[in-house]
Amino acid sequence: MVSALTYSVMSVVAVSLMSMIGLFAFFIKENKLKKILLYLVAFSVGALLGDVFIHLIPEAAEAGFSLTLSIYVILGIVVSFIVEKFIHWRHCHVTYGSIEHCKDNSHHTDHHSHEPLAWMNLFADGIHNLIDGLLIGASYLVSIPVGLATTLAVVFHEIPQELGDFGILLHAGFSKGKAVFYNFLFALTSVIGAVVAIYLGSAVDGLTEFLVPFAAGSFIYIACCDLIPELQKEVKVEKSLIQLAAFILGIVLMAALLLFD
Repeated sequence: MVSALTYSVMSVVAVSLMSMIGLFAFFIKENKLKKILLYLVAFSVGALLGDVFIHLIPEAAEAGFSLTLSIYVILGIVVSFIVEKFIHWRHCHVTYGSIEHCKDNSHHTDHHSHEPLAWMNLFADGIHNLIDGLLIGASYLVSIPVGLATTLAVVFHEIPQELGDFGILLHAGFSKGKAVFYNFLFALTSVIGAVVAIYLGSAVDGLTEFLVPFAAGSFIYIACCDLIPELQKEVKVEKSLIQLAAFILGIVLMAALLLFD
């Protein structure tokens, strides 16, 4: 238990540090940033789906692929849909416009009109990170390699999302320092989620058996509904092939982690 808790806390702190990555966007030209992000998104899709079908679902189905397991996966998809629909959960589709718009217009924004959006986004991000922490903690209860695979999958999809969140805060009138501080503060809710998952997982029978397929459903939703549509906007053959290579590389990374199992 101590080992799982230690790994979980270290992992969610690493995930939380991704909230500071928005600062790097200001040192990269717009066209290069878009290229990097699209390839990273493709890699994230591979990592997420690789984690789902190589680690999470096989672990959850060790005792047999039951109807209950299928319902838990579907529930993960449904809850993700609800969170995104009603709390306006932001992912990479806000990244490009938000960051670049803020570079050009950070001194000309009506801060008061956009401040509610900033706090709503922070609140939604806090819930998102709390759930990520729960899923990471539950994954480490299964095994260290499964926890590591889930952490990496979360980290890779956090990068484009955090860039978008950073841009939204700047657009609302936050200074760079204030944006980084609040983004990191709300990212730390993942620590709470991980600790809760570790302790409840030991105290509540069947919690891990629920959270692991639930995580799989959540990752399927993120990959297929939020990330893949962004990749489909690129129609040039050369760039699409690079995206495909990044996609496959993400899957290969998840498969390679089986060597440590």
